[in-house]
Amino acid sequence: MSTARAGRLHALAALLRGGALASQEEATERLRALGFRTTQATISRDLERLGAVKVRRGGVLRYALPEQIGAADWSGTRLERVLGEWALSVEAAGQLLVIRTAPGSAHLVAAAVDHAQWPEIAGTIAGDDTLFVAARDGVTVHVLLTRFERMMGREKIAYV
Repeated sequence: MSTARAGRLHALAALLRGGALASQEEATERLRALGFRTTQATISRDLERLGAVKVRRGGVLRYALPEQIGAADWSGTRLERVLGEWALSVEAAGQLLVIRTAPGSAHLVAAAVDHAQWPEIAGTIAGDDTLFVAARDGVTVHVLLTRFERMMGREKIAYV
């Protein structure tokens, strides 16, 4: 990911967290005011990359990040989309899964995992580009690993 795109995505995510954006046009204007040269089409792609969706709060439609959405709003398909777009790799380490992401997006993936509320997962810890997923006691981490790989579209193929 280019430095310009990463900076724009960080700024857009900060705008979404700091205040409600009602439209792509508003996001474009606010980012331009911050010095980013961008278009509405680019913002549309950026909102998709961030996993932002429109939600109705207080009767008003606004964009929200995955971490701002309640658990009831999450579905397996959204988690799958977030993993497919942002997760670069996953590996087992003891009772943890280590997921590497694009820079600055580990928190988005962690929020998606947390909101999915899988009973096998105790919780997540996210840094900048790495997150840990803790499996609950008694859960075979390799079962979780396979499930994550499948959702990321990186299934291991066994050749016979």
